[in-house]
Amino acid sequence: MLGVVHVVDDDASFRTAIERRLKKAGYEVATYPSAQHLLDHLPNESGPGCILLDVRIPGLSGPELQRRLSELGSTLPIVFLTGYADVPTTVQVIKAGADDFLTKPVTSDRLLRSIQRAMAHYEATRDTKSKIDTIRAHIAALTPREHEVFELVIRGKTNKEVANALGATERTIKAHRHRVMEKMQVQSLAELVSLAERAGVLDVR
Repeated sequence: MLGVVHVVDDDASFRTAIERRLKKAGYEVATYPSAQHLLDHLPNESGPGCILLDVRIPGLSGPELQRRLSELGSTLPIVFLTGYADVPTTVQVIKAGADDFLTKPVTSDRLLRSIQRAMAHYEATRDTKSKIDTIRAHIAALTPREHEVFELVIRGKTNKEVANALGATERTIKAHRHRVMEKMQVQSLAELVSLAERAGVLDVR
């Protein structure tokens, strides 16, 4: 299964035609006649998916729905599809994180390429997020003293400097440092620093 495409458009005949086109290409399809309808049945984000969204729909507009989904923490990629493309709207929704902006009528090739790209981007982002969550969980598992050692080590302090800063012996610091490396599942200082950067613990300066 390639993933689920959530189609939000108030034109019933368009929804039917696009659903047929996408199913033929191997996608699962869910359709919604309005933005509110999608908000009432929020898409599951456990697998690959994307939202194909009209700009002008009665009630909440496409860009307004995009904003609401962002506030709700949704990370599903959005591909806008409209019969009335205008530059300000295009710029606004792309700046707000939309993956693409297509104009009706759209060829199957162009549509499928755009959806494919949006889903690939989403999967890569999700993978990165899960790795960062794992790093943060490892950091959270450090004891308060290990955390202090970790903070100083990633800023380039030697064992001796860490020992002086924390009022401990070098031997004790070495033991703490060894446990930090074990808990963080790394073999080298370079790996430790790299993880700290990715988790946002260390500002890159």
